[in-house]
Amino acid sequence: MPNTALQDKTVKVLAAAQVLNGVGVAGTVAAGSLLVASITDSETLAGLAQTSSVLGAAALALPLARLTARGGRRLALSSGFIAGVIGSLLAITGGSQKNIVLMLMGTFLVGAASAAGYQARFAAVDLATNETRAKQLSFVVWGSTVGAVTGPNLMEPAGNLAEKMGLPRLTGPYVVSAVTLTLAIIVIQMFLRPDPFLTATQQSGNKVKPKGATREALRHIRSNPKALFAILSIAVGHIAMVSIMVMTPVHMAHVDVTLSIIGLVISVHVLGMYAFSPLVGTLSDRFGRVRVIQIGTLTLLSSAVVSGFAAADDAITLGVGLFLLGLGWSCTLIAGSAFLTESVNPEMKTSSQGASDLVMNLSGAGGGALAGVIIGTLSYGWLCAFAAVPVLLLGLWSFSIKRG
Repeated sequence: MPNTALQDKTVKVLAAAQVLNGVGVAGTVAAGSLLVASITDSETLAGLAQTSSVLGAAALALPLARLTARGGRRLALSSGFIAGVIGSLLAITGGSQKNIVLMLMGTFLVGAASAAGYQARFAAVDLATNETRAKQLSFVVWGSTVGAVTGPNLMEPAGNLAEKMGLPRLTGPYVVSAVTLTLAIIVIQMFLRPDPFLTATQQSGNKVKPKGATREALRHIRSNPKALFAILSIAVGHIAMVSIMVMTPVHMAHVDVTLSIIGLVISVHVLGMYAFSPLVGTLSDRFGRVRVIQIGTLTLLSSAVVSGFAAADDAITLGVGLFLLGLGWSCTLIAGSAFLTESVNPEMKTSSQGASDLVMNLSGAGGGALAGVIIGTLSYGWLCAFAAVPVLLLGLWSFSIKRG
């Protein structure tokens, strides 16, 4: 099969899997925070759900990269989704029994599905050309739009389903997650053939042998200013996105905003994250990665200002703020990922991709944990102000980087 036809098929399959993954994972974001707060009777601990999930994504990033190097993208992505199914079942059990340990174990493994979703964007560029790399990557990110926007809006019907099954309402999104992630496994196993990574390796004549050592990858990145800027762009964008997004449902719940309204605000945020991905990718290919990262930092700073000054019951303003938050994240993720892939040596690509997701998710986990403390001791407005600081520093740094 010619590369162009195979690349088109690969992107379509990955996008379909991302729809299912988006429905499963995105619906658990708000529910997880509220469920932990319900179990522990503590808003300060509410951020542990997302923190645990992000830590799970970080912990699985490197193993999935190694699985890719050994057996291809199909093996790695399926493994991540399988872990996500197991995590969903554990979260349901923990929520039903008010067992915070099982609940957090579940959210940790659901993070594995997120890790698989993040690595799917790199699968889209295994066979892509330099001129279309960001655009191809963005199509897979865009594939999350339908599922990720739908997921949070299923909180109400998912809660009704859970009650009919004799489960707490807030476990409903995890029931949906278990089903949709199972379907994602089937899509990857049946249709991601031939494997894009293995095909690209074969076409290179096996001249480029992937190196999987994380320390070596991180040393390579640190010694390369462009790669270092790229990986930190991804990480900083993720810190801002996770810390503000995960605490918004808790902020809104202070004034008894309904689950439907909270779900709608999160859906608008997710729309910003994914819906304009092809445009972001096209702009990145046309005007350069650094320029789009700069646009992303300005958008994230605008989000922090709009969200930080919004009242807890002002769903419209919070929706605008979170939309900008998602859009800024999209810019730093897509442009940063393409810039990283281009900036590292060929044999370091898979290990650098794994290291990127590790750094990104560890940063997000730290941001989520600190977000709970800040909103518990100070306020949501202060949280947005603190989240803006690393974004501002990234924007200033970008002017010293040669545009790519």
